[in-house]
Amino acid sequence: MTELNVVDHMNALGAQAKTASAQMAKASAAVKNKALRALAALLRANIDALQIDNAKDLARATAAGLDAPMVDRLKLTPKVLETCAQGCEQLAAMPEVIGEITGLKEQPSGIRVGQMRVPLGVFGMIFESRPNVTIEAASLSIKSGNACILRGGSEAIESNKALAKLVQQALIESGLPTDAVQLVQTTDREAVGHLIAMPQFVDVIIPRGGKGLIERISREAKVPVIKHLDGNCHTYVDDPCDIAMAVTVADNAKTQKYSPCNASESLLVARGVAAEFLPKIGAIYAAKGVEMRCCPEAKAMLANVPGAQLKDATEQDWFEEYLGPIISVKVVTGLDEAIAHINHYSSHHTESILTRDHMHAQRFLREVDSSSVMVNASTRFADGFEYGLGAEIGISTDKFHARGPVGIEGLTSLKYVVLGQGEIRV
Repeated sequence: MTELNVVDHMNALGAQAKTASAQMAKASAAVKNKALRALAALLRANIDALQIDNAKDLARATAAGLDAPMVDRLKLTPKVLETCAQGCEQLAAMPEVIGEITGLKEQPSGIRVGQMRVPLGVFGMIFESRPNVTIEAASLSIKSGNACILRGGSEAIESNKALAKLVQQALIESGLPTDAVQLVQTTDREAVGHLIAMPQFVDVIIPRGGKGLIERISREAKVPVIKHLDGNCHTYVDDPCDIAMAVTVADNAKTQKYSPCNASESLLVARGVAAEFLPKIGAIYAAKGVEMRCCPEAKAMLANVPGAQLKDATEQDWFEEYLGPIISVKVVTGLDEAIAHINHYSSHHTESILTRDHMHAQRFLREVDSSSVMVNASTRFADGFEYGLGAEIGISTDKFHARGPVGIEGLTSLKYVVLGQGEIRV
C-alpha cells in the first residue's frame, strides 16, 4: 500500500469499527455467547488448515534468523488452539456484565444512584509474535460488547489472517456485524502510526509485545494506552519455607516455558535457607541448561553443583527480562530486603513468595507493588485463562483503569445512572 492507501485503509477500518461498536453494545448476551461457541467449534474444525498457514510463518521466521523464543511464540500447535477454543467457551459460560447496575443507593432527595457497566467502544490491539492473541482479543471483544481493530506482527501475518477469517465467520453465523473484529491487512508499519492516532474512532490502544514496541506506542499514541513494558518477575524463597515445595515452584516458574512475560527472571533466597535450597535448585537449573547470574554469596553456594553455568551478576541483571534460560540469583537477609529489592528492580508484573510464615505472606501481599502478587504459587499462573477470566487481552502494570491480566471488566467502564420518580433539585 502507498502512504495514502494506508491512511485510507486505517480510516475505513476505524469508521467501520465505530459503527459496529454501537451494534455490539446492544447485542444480547445470548447472541454474543453463540458467536463465542461458534468460534470455538471453528477453531477445532480447522486445526490442520491453521497449521498449514502457521507453517508458512514459521518457515519465514526461521529463514529470517529469528531467535528460538520468538519462533516458539509463533507456533499454533493443537494444544495452543485447544486452549483458545476452551477460552472462548469459558467466556461464553461466564455471566454477562454489560448493563449490570451495581451500588444502587437511594439519596435523601429520593433519587437512586448507581453505576452501570458498559463497553469501552473500540479498542486497537497491536501485538507481536503470538498469533493466538488474535483469538484472545477477538473473543474478549465479543464478550465485552466492543469492536476491535487488530494489528499483528508481520512475522505472523498468514496465521493472523487465517484466524481472523474464522472470527468473522463466527460473527456472521451469530448475526453480529463482521466489522466488530477487523484485522489490519497490511504489514506496513505506517498503519500502526495511524491506528494509535485516531481518537475519533479508537477509544483505547492495547500494545502487547517487546519493550521497543510498547515504548513507541506509549510515546506516540493520541488515545489512552493500557500497557506493560517488561516482565521482570521474581520468586522469593523465604525463611521459613517448605524446601521441597520451593524447589518445585522455583523450577516451574523459570523453566516451564522461558518465553512468556510471567516466567520468573530473578530468584531471591533468604540467607537462613540458602545453603540448603540453592544447591537443590541449582542442580535442576544446571540439568536444564539454565545460566545463573549470581551475587557473590549465591555463587559460592552453587560452586560445587555439577555442570552449573555460573556468572557474576551485574547491576543490570537485577532489572533484566531474559525471556530465555537465564536467571539472576541473589541471597537476601530476609523479607525486608526481598521486598525492597523487588520494588526497586521489578517491572511490577508478577512476584511470588514461597513461605510457611503467614505474617510474612500477608506483608508480601500488602507491600509488594506489582499487578499480581502470589503466595506459594508459580508466577506462570499470571494469566487471564489461569485466573478464570476466559482469556486476556494482555497484562497491565498501569495503576489506572486496569491492572494485571486484562479480561472482560478491563475492556469496560462504569457510568453513573440515576433513577427517579419526578424528583427535582431544590
